[in-house]
Order: sequence, then C-alpha cells, then structure tokens
Amino acid sequence: MEQPKFELGSDAVQQHRADREALRSFPFLTHYPELTLDKWAKRFGDLYSVWLGQQLVVVISSPDVAKDLMVTRGAICSSRKDMYIKSQCVFAGRGITVTPYNDMWRKHRRIASAWLHQKAVDKFSSAFDREATDMANCLLEASHGGCSLVNPQPFAGRCSLNDMLTIVFGARTASVQDPLVSTALRLAREFIQKLHHLVKTYGDMIESIHRRWSRGQEAPDCLATALLTMREEEELDDLDMVMMASAFMIGGVESLGTPHVASEDFVYNGQLIPKDTVLVLNTWTIHHDEGRFPEPEQFNPDHYVNDSLSSAQSSKLSDADQRDHWMFGAGRRICPAILVAEREIFLAISRILWSFTMEAEPGHPVDLKEYDGLSGRSPLQDSLEG
Repeated sequence: MEQPKFELGSDAVQQHRADREALRSFPFLTHYPELTLDKWAKRFGDLYSVWLGQQLVVVISSPDVAKDLMVTRGAICSSRKDMYIKSQCVFAGRGITVTPYNDMWRKHRRIASAWLHQKAVDKFSSAFDREATDMANCLLEASHGGCSLVNPQPFAGRCSLNDMLTIVFGARTASVQDPLVSTALRLAREFIQKLHHLVKTYGDMIESIHRRWSRGQEAPDCLATALLTMREEEELDDLDMVMMASAFMIGGVESLGTPHVASEDFVYNGQLIPKDTVLVLNTWTIHHDEGRFPEPEQFNPDHYVNDSLSSAQSSKLSDADQRDHWMFGAGRRICPAILVAEREIFLAISRILWSFTMEAEPGHPVDLKEYDGLSGRSPLQDSLEG
C-alpha cells in the first residue's frame, strides 16, 4: 500500500517569503507517536513543522529551542488551542490546563500557586509521608506478605488521590475499597468523556465544606476552604471553584508535552511562525539525547548522580541543556504542582524500594513499550516480597 506523501524539513517552519510552497499533510503517527516524531527530529532537526489538516504544528526537540520559544518568548508562546467543545463547552473556559493565555487563566494560576509553593508543600509533607507508608503497608497486606500477585495501580492511585484530597478538601480515603478511589481513578482515565461526573463528584465535596462552614462548624485548612474564602475577592463562582479543584485531581505522564499556541506572528531564526501555530514539546527526543545520556533507553540512575537540584530548581537553570527533565512542561505553563508532585513521587517510590523486592508476574515479562491511550501505561501484576 502506497504511503501518503508529505514534506518535512529543518526549514519546514514557514519561511518569511510569500512564494514558499506550502507543506502537505503528514500521515498517521503510528501507535507510538513519540517514536515517529523522534525519527523525524533525527532527520530534520530540532525544529520542524508538519500540517495536521489545516493546522500548522511546530515540533520542538531540543532544550535550547524549547527555552527560546516557551520561556524567553513566553509572553507570546504560552496560549492553548481554543477548541470550542473542550475549552468552552466542557471546561467553560476555566480549566488551568486548557484555558488560553488570558486573564481567567492568570487568576486561576495565581490561586493555584498560592497553595503549591514550597512552604505549602512543607506544611503537607507529614501527610504525604503518612500516605506513602500506608500504601506500603496496604501492598504488603494485599500480597499476603509476598505470597500473592498484586496489582499496585489502585494502591498507588489511592496514595496520590489522598495527597490531593488532603490539600484540596482536607480529607482522605481509608482504603482502596472506598468508592471514591475507584470513582476518582475512573474519572482520571476517562477525564473528557465523563467530565460532568468529575464536576459533580468534586463539586459536592466543596458544597459539603461550605455547609459545615455556614453552620459555624470547623472547616479543614485546605484549598476548597480557601476558594470559598476568596469567592468575593477573586470574583469566583461555583464553576470556577469546581474546575480549580478538579484540575488538582487529574494528572498523567506523557511522552509529548501539552501543546502551546503562538498568540501572535513572530520570526525565529529567520523563520516565520504564524499566530495560532501549535507548538509541541517533544520530550521523548529531549530525554533520549545520546549526547547527554549514553544508552538513554536503559534505566541508569548514574545519569543524575551529580545533580543535586530539585526539578523545580532545575527548570529555572540558565543553561537549558542542564535541566533534569521536561515532564512538567516549560515556561509560564509549567505544572503549578511541580513541588507537590516531586515530593509525593519521591516518598512513594522510596518507600516501595525500601520495603519490597519486586518481580514481574511469572511467564509475563514486562514490556515497557506497551501502553494504552496516549500516555497511561497499562497496569501490571507484580509479585512483592517484603
């Protein structure tokens, strides 16, 4: 079967010339789009463009270019594609992740940052530590002391959920059997399709705190209480508060960063990048740079043995090539929960590695390439020995 024809190149971003031939559409990206984009980056360079239908997409595949566009030019490269169904109908223009770069986004980002700075994270560290320890104990119990296979996903999911519930609602679940655990994990995976359920679930939790507060009862020290307090000052309505809370409860690990959008025309290295161009951060290629990480496909902690900076500190380095990784994004759209995520991931992984010897299910070797959706790795059964 003949492959569709397309054009790519290191000079593929539209030239500042009126007579330049337009690029054709690019073909499907295969089941593993990050591998296709990585192959193109090796062939066409750190900055190339492709057409997705009538949408021009620029793919960024090096730290230096990422910093130039998403950080240095952050004022014009920090918006999101304003897709009506998702941005306006589903999120009502209020989701921190999908909202275009505007006053609404700045307001929500300011509130989020107030609850996710270093002092706030330190305040909740004991709770994160408790949840990581509780997860290890529950895994040990579920595996009957290492005698039975166990799927760690719901336990890790509950640990992360409890961390967020503590910050947002001042609450936690008692076990993986709590209905909220399965509901939250399902909503996180189905996100867009079932957003109305997500809004109802977390909206009801905010309303519960509001009722306690209205009756003069003690309310937990959490984001939901702060949102209720700031309702008039920040001119927040109920949907604002629900969207803010929901954004904290959803997360994922992706091989490609959430796309940015150029909010005006600009020229970069002699190449015109038009307004509304989608900018994709190709984190897979950046993280698999053999020049920085020999044998990048191998798990090798020695890559970071001399790196003493946190991910938040590393993201602010003047030399972008020295940044540890780009999974939290870049520039003004960098994940506002980077400090929380790094703390809870460290505690959870360190507790598991300290507590257990882990082995794959007999007869079922681990395939690190296999995954479902665009980011989520398929859950695996493990044998845990404490």
